[in-house]
Amino acid sequence: MGVSSPVEGATAGIRTWCRIVLAVGICCYVLAVGAGMFLLSDDHGFGLLALLWFVAGVLLAVLIRGLGVGGVTALGAALFIVFASVASVSVAGIARDGLTLQHRGERVRVTVVKERLDPPRGRGGRHSHYTLERQDGTRVPGPEMETMSDRYDVGDVLTVVEDPEGKLGPQTPGQADATGDVAGAGAFGLVALGAVGWMTWRGSDTAKRRDRQKLLAAKRKAYPNGLPDHMTQNEQQEEKLREALRTFPADRRGYIKVQPGWYPDVSLERAARIAWEMGLRAEAAGNRGSWRFGETVMEEVPHD
Repeated sequence: MGVSSPVEGATAGIRTWCRIVLAVGICCYVLAVGAGMFLLSDDHGFGLLALLWFVAGVLLAVLIRGLGVGGVTALGAALFIVFASVASVSVAGIARDGLTLQHRGERVRVTVVKERLDPPRGRGGRHSHYTLERQDGTRVPGPEMETMSDRYDVGDVLTVVEDPEGKLGPQTPGQADATGDVAGAGAFGLVALGAVGWMTWRGSDTAKRRDRQKLLAAKRKAYPNGLPDHMTQNEQQEEKLREALRTFPADRRGYIKVQPGWYPDVSLERAARIAWEMGLRAEAAGNRGSWRFGETVMEEVPHD
């Protein structure tokens, strides 16, 4: 049975801590990018913001590759994180207006004096815009009130929250409640950070498989005519199992299938441990006399 040396164990521990530190740094970077884009969203045009998001995504892909993830996977993860961050920033911008209106707004009774609809745009909904007047006949300051549907008619009397500074359009008390928007922005942010955690796990798994493959390649180079004679029968069977897991093709469900009779001295729990070291999992359910291994399984065999 192979036993890793203290030096190998220490090296693996250092790599793990480096990945953790890098993952924390990537999370801080994602949060910093989101905060920066949130602050810039009102003062710069779409073109500049799109360019900044692109640059941030490229740098993010480079950082994710440092976790040990492949180039295509790193690029896909970076795109996913950028899209989630864009959604978070967009929803946060909506929440900011609602929170600002709640903080400095004043509730007043108003009358709808004018209504207009956006021009039709394909199958998209048409927003309604309302001009409002206070009960004393003065116009409500700021932009028109906007709703996503035709809720009100001219002459309707309702309560709205107006912005004394006239920078934000009036909203009904229900529209000004930003609780849902804040939760939505936070949820998108957590999704982006969760993707970083997932890539960290994937990188660690990939690194283990790569290290195991390098070890097997070194052994094949050192012993081109087969396994060394001084290895016990159990060790030889374990090495043959590793070779099978490395070279056997996966079936259409993603499983690598081997026959336990080929390794009579290797228990299923030990086989699960060997597979785990190579980035695989041992399936505990529905094997029908075979051992099945894959990156994801329905029920994992506990490894010793």
